Amino acid sequence: MSTSESVAPRRSYHHGDLRPALIEAGLALLETRAADDLSLREVARAVGVSATAIYRHFPDKSALMTALAGEGLQRLAAAQRAAQVAAGGGLAGFSATGAAYVRFALANPALFRLIFANPESIKLAPGKPDDDAMTLLRANAALLAEGGGGDAQLIAMQAWAIAHGLAMLMLDGQVPVDDALIDRVVDAGAIAGK
Repeated sequence: MSTSESVAPRRSYHHGDLRPALIEAGLALLETRAADDLSLREVARAVGVSATAIYRHFPDKSALMTALAGEGLQRLAAAQRAAQVAAGGGLAGFSATGAAYVRFALANPALFRLIFANPESIKLAPGKPDDDAMTLLRANAALLAEGGGGDAQLIAMQAWAIAHGLAMLMLDGQVPVDDALIDRVVDAGAIAGK
C-alpha cells in the first residue's frame, strides 16, 4: 500500500442529541421501575453509549432525575392542556385538567412520584416562575374566582390538593381506580360551590 492510499479513519461512536436521548431512555425505563431503581449506567446502556458519556450531560444521578422530573412535568402540563381544550374550556375544562392530572399519575406512577420528589423540577415558591402546569392551574383558578368572587390562590390550592390527594390515594391502593370517581372528585364546580 502506498502512502498516497489512505486508510479509512476509524469512526468513533457519536450521538448527535445525547441529552434528549438520555432523557427519553430514562423516561422509558421509568415505565418499568421506580426512580430509585434506575442507574446512570443503565440509561447509558439503553442509548448505546459508554457509562462515562452520560457524565458530560448529567454529573450525577440527581441531575438526571431532575431532568426527567422536569420533562415529566412538561408532559403533565401538555396532558392537562389537551384535556382542557377537549372539554371546551371554562368550568368543564378546569375539571378536565384535574382529571387529567390524576390519570397522568395513574398512567405514569414512577414518573409522577419522581416529579414531586424533585423540588428543583417544580417552582412553587413565591417569586419563582411557574411551570406550565402551575400556570394553567393558576389561570383556571383566576377565571373561577372572577366568576364567583372567590380567592384565586385558595381555589388553586384546593384544586391541586384534591387532584394530588386523589392521585396518591389511588396510586397507593387506598382508593380503587375508578374513572367516574375521578371525574366526580375533581369537579371544579364543587370546589367553587356551584
